[in-house]
Amino acid sequence: MISRSFTASATRRSLLRALAAAGGAVAGGVRPVPAAAARHPLPRAARRHKPDPDKAHEIRSEFVHAWEGYKRFAWGHDELRPVSGGHSDFFAHGHPVGLSIVEALDTHHVMELDAETDRCVRWITGHLDFDIDADFQVFETVIRMVGGLLSGYLATGEKRLLDLCTDLADRLLPAFTTSPTGMPYRYVNLRTGEVSGPVLPLAEIGTNILEFGVLSDLTNDSRYRKAAKRALRAAYQRRSSLDLLATSINVETGRWADREAVSFNPPVDSFFEYLWGGWAMFRDEDCLNWFRTMEPAVKKHQTERIGELLWFKNVDFRTGNLLNRRQSSLAVAILPVGGDNTLAADYFRSWTAVLDKYAVIPELIDYAHLDVVDPHNQLRPEYANCAFELYWQTGDPFYRTAAWRYFKNLRAHHRVPGGYTIVTDVTRNPMPKGDHCPAYVFAENFKWLYLTFADAPRFDYTRGYLSTEGKILRGLRRA
Repeated sequence: MISRSFTASATRRSLLRALAAAGGAVAGGVRPVPAAAARHPLPRAARRHKPDPDKAHEIRSEFVHAWEGYKRFAWGHDELRPVSGGHSDFFAHGHPVGLSIVEALDTHHVMELDAETDRCVRWITGHLDFDIDADFQVFETVIRMVGGLLSGYLATGEKRLLDLCTDLADRLLPAFTTSPTGMPYRYVNLRTGEVSGPVLPLAEIGTNILEFGVLSDLTNDSRYRKAAKRALRAAYQRRSSLDLLATSINVETGRWADREAVSFNPPVDSFFEYLWGGWAMFRDEDCLNWFRTMEPAVKKHQTERIGELLWFKNVDFRTGNLLNRRQSSLAVAILPVGGDNTLAADYFRSWTAVLDKYAVIPELIDYAHLDVVDPHNQLRPEYANCAFELYWQTGDPFYRTAAWRYFKNLRAHHRVPGGYTIVTDVTRNPMPKGDHCPAYVFAENFKWLYLTFADAPRFDYTRGYLSTEGKILRGLRRA
C-alpha cells in the first residue's frame, strides 16, 4: 500500500525513468527535477480515454455488497467476519473505533453514495472517542484513522472530523517526540502517552509525512509535519555506503536490527512512496533529494531479470550480496512513484504473469520459478492500484484490461453472501476461503477499480493524490 498522484511526473511508484523523464537520473549522475515538470498535467492519451460506465457500475455494486455485509454484521466494530457473520477489533481487543467506517468515508463520497457517507459521519461524530487506555500501533493508526478522518473532512467539510483527527494525532505524537532519534516507537497508549516497541520496520518509520503534512496545512500547526520529516531524515542518514537501507531499526539506539535490503517489499514499501510524496505534495526538496539518492542504488544492486520478467532481489544492504528471491504481492504498487517509466511497466507485467498462473495473486512468491511461498491472499489491492496509476499515466488500455480481469477474479474467488473475504490457498481449486474482510477493502480495492473505469465527478484526475491506504488527500470535490 502506498501514495499516489496522477500527474505525469508525480504518480505513485516509478523509480527509474521517473526522474529521467522529468530531468532526473542520467548516466553518471542525477539532475534535479524541475518544479514545472513535476506539476505537468496528465498525458493527453489518458485523458482521451472514455469512461466505461457499465463496468464502473458493476464495481460500485460489488462495493455496496461488501458494505451491506459490514452494516449487517459488524456496524460500529472495526472489521467484518463475512462468513460467520461476526466482527473483530483491529487495534486493541475490546476497543473498537469503527475502523471500516472511517476507511470507507471517501469511497462512499467518490461513488456518490451520499446516504452512506452521512451514515458514517453520524456514527463518527456521535460515537468516536480516542480517550482509550490501550496501545495502538502508530503506523496503522496514521494511515487508516488519521488518513481516513482527513479524507472524510476533505470530502464533507464536517469540522468534527478534523477535530477528531487532530486529537488523535496529538495522542500519537509522543511516539515521535520521546524517541531519542526522532524515529517513532511502534506503539503508544492513547490515554497515557506511554510508548513501547523500539524495534520496527522502515515503512512504520517513514509512512507519516502525507497524513501529518496535510494535517499541518489544515490546522496551521507545523508539529505534525516536522515530526514525520525528522523520522524520515533519521532513517535516511543511516543508509549504507551503497545508499541502501536495511529493513528494521532500533529507534532508541539508531542501530539496524537486520541487514536485509528488501527495496519495495513490505515492511519497507511505503517508505519510498512517502519520500516521493513529500516532494509531490509539499514540494519538500529534501524528500526529493533523499529519494533520488537511493533510487539508483536500488536499480544497481537489486534489479534482476529472469527470462523476460523483472524482479527485485533481496540483498545485504552493506555488500549487495544476494540473500533471497522472495517477493511480496504488495511490492507491485511501489514503482509508479515519480512518473511513468519502462521499469514500472515491466514490473507490472511480472506480476501479471503471476496472475496468469494463479488467477489470484498469492501473498509471497519465490520469483525464480514463480513458486508460492505463502498461498494466502488477504484481499490485497496493490495490483489494481498499480493498474490504475499506469493507465492514467500512459492511456494504454492494457492496464484497464488487467484491472477488469483482477476484478472478475476478485468477484469469483472472494465473494460470499456476507460480503468479501480472504482466500487461504490460491493454489487449490476451488480456492478455500477464510473469514475476514480487512477494513482496507473499503478504502482501496473497489476505489481503485472504480476510478479506473468511471469518470468520477468528485475526483480531480489531473491532480488527485492518494495515500498508501487509498485515502484521497488531494483532489476531492465536495457534493
